[in-house]
Amino acid sequence: MLDIRFVRENQEAVATAMKNRNASWDSSRFSELDEARRTAITEEESLQAERNAASKAIGQMMAQGNNDEAEAAKEQVRAINERIAALSEKRDEAESALSAMLLATPNMPADSTPVGADENDNPEVRRWGTPPEFDFEFKAHWDLGPELGIIDFERAVKLAKSRFILLGGLGARLERALINFMADTHTSRGYKEWWCPAMANAETLTGTGQLPKFEEDLFKTSEGLYLIPTAEVQLTNIHSGEVLDAEQLPLKYCAFTPCFREEAGSAGRDTRGLIRLHQFDKVEMVKYAKPEESYDDLEAMVEDAENILQLLGLPYRVISLCTGDIGFSAAKTYDLEVWLPSYNGYKEISSCSNCTDFQARRANIKYRDPENFKGSRFVHTLNGSGLAVGRTMAAIIENYQQADGSIKVPDVLAPYMGGVEVIEKA
Repeated sequence: MLDIRFVRENQEAVATAMKNRNASWDSSRFSELDEARRTAITEEESLQAERNAASKAIGQMMAQGNNDEAEAAKEQVRAINERIAALSEKRDEAESALSAMLLATPNMPADSTPVGADENDNPEVRRWGTPPEFDFEFKAHWDLGPELGIIDFERAVKLAKSRFILLGGLGARLERALINFMADTHTSRGYKEWWCPAMANAETLTGTGQLPKFEEDLFKTSEGLYLIPTAEVQLTNIHSGEVLDAEQLPLKYCAFTPCFREEAGSAGRDTRGLIRLHQFDKVEMVKYAKPEESYDDLEAMVEDAENILQLLGLPYRVISLCTGDIGFSAAKTYDLEVWLPSYNGYKEISSCSNCTDFQARRANIKYRDPENFKGSRFVHTLNGSGLAVGRTMAAIIENYQQADGSIKVPDVLAPYMGGVEVIEKA
């Protein structure tokens, strides 16, 4: 959530930023509500002072035996109380409308975030690795996986519906191997691993920005809980309502969780294979950082995600998302896109973002640093995929396929596969 004082003092900058983000923003409505709120508060305080003076005078009147004057003054106090109650209601209405407006307003893009309309304006930062060249007719993972008996799309539909998958045999083992490899690698680089609930309450999802704006993208239970769309939700809210100490920062957390997304509005996009599912596995990274260090921490997080791809030997590129493509809570985002032969191009496999104090303000996460400032201030929160497991599996199947229809297991995964080096048809 944006700081209301910042918005009030930087109306033109906010309007420009929201225009660059393709987000709706009504400056005049904000000013109207803000003025109504502040006017009500000023009038309330004035009336409260008038009431306090009148109440004091009533006591003196009664002490002097001026009962008639005291009764008249009491009527005046009652009238003041009614006016205060009416003003309080107006203030509450204005504050509620302001809160709803700010909760639906995305973060301010960082100065270093490129201005652009959509994904076509995302500049490439760098590439790593060389896409494979096959001397045989390669297959897409949605064809090769079922042929090897490691992915079963049809039975998944029978068990649930489309956009769910069933993994069998070495497919299930590969999924598990990737999860363990990713978690082990991140913990070896200083991340603390957590095991999180797969459901979250509305307050938690509001803290990270999924609610109230993106409720249609979430699966909701009859008890009012939501299936999490990413472990970012839980990891970021571990310290909601807390004040951390400066020497603790940066905190580096990671977690594997299943992730659930309705994918509302994505009809017709990536409907085949493992790319866009209602349920998928992901290892997530989250950091709590000092504001002056958060952009360095973002670069380091991107390196942590790249490290996984490099260890797996998967070609990828890094792009910087433009203002028209960054997520709701993000100020700056890098996407890592892995090479997929079936697309003859790169597909997102990780998104690493600095959300500055946007989520921390919603979740009320602060830190104190007595040596540098008085009181406390909001931390900066960062999140990144490290990585999306299903998309990583798709990339391995396609990039490591061999002429005989088998799949070579990346060297770093062989120990996690019980020594299996090649996935062949059983």
